[in-house]
Amino acid sequence: MNTSPTDPAPPGANRGGPSAHGSTTESRRRTRADRARQVAEVLRRQIASGAFASGLLPDERMLIADFAVSRNTVREALGVLRDEGVIERRQGVGTVIVRRPYEHTLQRLTGLAETLRAHGEVTNQVRFAGLVRAPGEVARKLLVPEGGRVVYIERLRLLDGVPLSLDLTYLAADIGEPLLAADLAGRDLFGLIEQVTGGRLGSASVTVHAVGGDPHTCALLDIPAGSALFTVERLTRLPDGRPVDLEYLRIRGDRLAFRADLVRAEPEPYSGPPPPECDGVRLTGGER
Repeated sequence: MNTSPTDPAPPGANRGGPSAHGSTTESRRRTRADRARQVAEVLRRQIASGAFASGLLPDERMLIADFAVSRNTVREALGVLRDEGVIERRQGVGTVIVRRPYEHTLQRLTGLAETLRAHGEVTNQVRFAGLVRAPGEVARKLLVPEGGRVVYIERLRLLDGVPLSLDLTYLAADIGEPLLAADLAGRDLFGLIEQVTGGRLGSASVTVHAVGGDPHTCALLDIPAGSALFTVERLTRLPDGRPVDLEYLRIRGDRLAFRADLVRAEPEPYSGPPPPECDGVRLTGGER
């Protein structure tokens, strides 16, 4: 990798020769790589939130000005997104967005289909649906007696025909058995549960973490083995607090982003000067 002459040496670098941590060139390269990741992350989030409605990213000159970075840094950032399959360069057109990760809010109890229906057609391939003996952890969380029966539903979820997630769902038997005759391929489970109970669901506990996907799951999701997946555990309750729906979701990390607006404390009135205009793109401090 060549270092652009416009990339100044990082603060504290030994301009006369190698430093204790490696050569000046190595330090400079690492600094630009860090900047490139920052640029890529901001662009990735903008793409996920629906920015660049034309489907084209701004040209390099605009990105250089917006982020206050060098041309090499911008090109490295675009290379990161290109390797992820988010963008591609088309001759005579520019840098085109070829895939947007869709946002799923964590502020409201909604199913994936409810969230994503605005982005395309959500369908399900039902891989299994029936009564099974509840595994110990499932029985504990659904308050089912040890050895009790629950309804297990396994579905491969697709958005516009492209695999999105593998959903493993355990339901309390009295809630789940009526669903076995329902349209599990075309309906969201939350809607079906509310149809059975005659009322709205109440609350849910959600845990999200990232893993490298196992070969079997990745094959079902049509991605290389070891690709990043979100693993989501969601325990959903009726308004009276009774747990009725335990889901284990494996979601492609390149197709979904989770979003929430959080409040740390009651905000105090701001008395300082007005903030500068910000387009949501610029990184402060320039490139060092």
